[in-house]
Order: sequence, then C-alpha cells, then structure tokens
Amino acid sequence: MRKLIEFDDDTFDKLKQLGRDRMATLQELADEAFADLFKKHGIPIDLKDALRKSVRLQEAARPAKAAKPSAAVSKAARKLGRKR
Repeated sequence: MRKLIEFDDDTFDKLKQLGRDRMATLQELADEAFADLFKKHGIPIDLKDALRKSVRLQEAARPAKAAKPSAAVSKAARKLGRKR
C-alpha cells in the first residue's frame, strides 16, 4: 500500500543523510521508527509479537497459587508451639 507523507525540507535532508550514514533506505528508516512507536504504545508489531503479548495477558489473569510454607518455617512454627 502506498501513502504520501510530507516532510519539511530540513527534516527530509536529515533523513536522507541518516539513510546514507546507515546505508539504509527511507523505507527502512520509516519501518524502524514505526516499530519503535508501536512498541512504546504497546501495540504488537507482527503476529509473533501479538501471540507473546496474549500469553503474558493470560498468565497475568490467572489467580496466583497459594504458596506452601517451607520446611524450615514449618519446623520453626512447631518448635514455637511446644511447651517445655
């Protein structure tokens, strides 16, 4: 899909120079910039990224399991309960 984006002359000159310095096309610079913008706002970039985010959301929604007291804590609790 093709869309037109208008840049002022100074911005376009800087983008061209950055492209030359990094040996990248304007399209590659734009792809990188948009990927960074999506990441900043929590928007998945591709299917793989969307699946990772989905798994994290599902894991966060699960109720946490009650932790069992460790053996050391149980032993200490029994000692405190004894009468001498």
